[in-house]
Amino acid sequence: MDIVCLDLEGVLVPEIWIAFAEASGIPELKRTTRDEPDYDKLMTWRLGILKEHGLGLKEIQDTIATIDPIPGAKEFLDELRSITQVIIISDTFTQFASPLMKKLGWPTIFCNSLEVAPDGEITGFKMRCEKSKYTTVKALQSIGYDTIASGDSHNDLGMIEASKAGFLFKSTDQIKADHPELPAYETYDELLAAIKKVLG
Repeated sequence: MDIVCLDLEGVLVPEIWIAFAEASGIPELKRTTRDEPDYDKLMTWRLGILKEHGLGLKEIQDTIATIDPIPGAKEFLDELRSITQVIIISDTFTQFASPLMKKLGWPTIFCNSLEVAPDGEITGFKMRCEKSKYTTVKALQSIGYDTIASGDSHNDLGMIEASKAGFLFKSTDQIKADHPELPAYETYDELLAAIKKVLG
């Protein structure tokens, strides 16, 4: 029994925080898990910047409403889901992901949640579990699945390395250089062909 585990941002949709950094004119918010391996540290830093600028959930959701999946992502996902089970495992938050899941045809996503005050200020975040991507892949394996994983950032490496097969997708030159053992692809056609080969 195979199941494919995919990252969301950078793989199927553009990076939400980069889009919001551009929309809000706050360049510091362009920092992502490609730059900062420690997700808690990154999120705590982001929330500090939002507070400083008086920005909350609504402003981010307004930006997310303008984001479309990466061209070809939905078609890739549709074809993949027609041949095997697929779960998106993301460090994003349910409050961010819903509009994007709608545009992708409502695939299954495991992600985290934000703590939001009545006035819309994001006061904190609740991670589903520690090392969520790696932990989720190991849990799937414990109930009889072989996992095939793909992602682009530092926080995807755990699930990629723990899987039967794992691929970098649209990753950075640095991550690719640091992990020459991981096949790296740039197009959905290449990634789909690699997954199909593993599925046999």
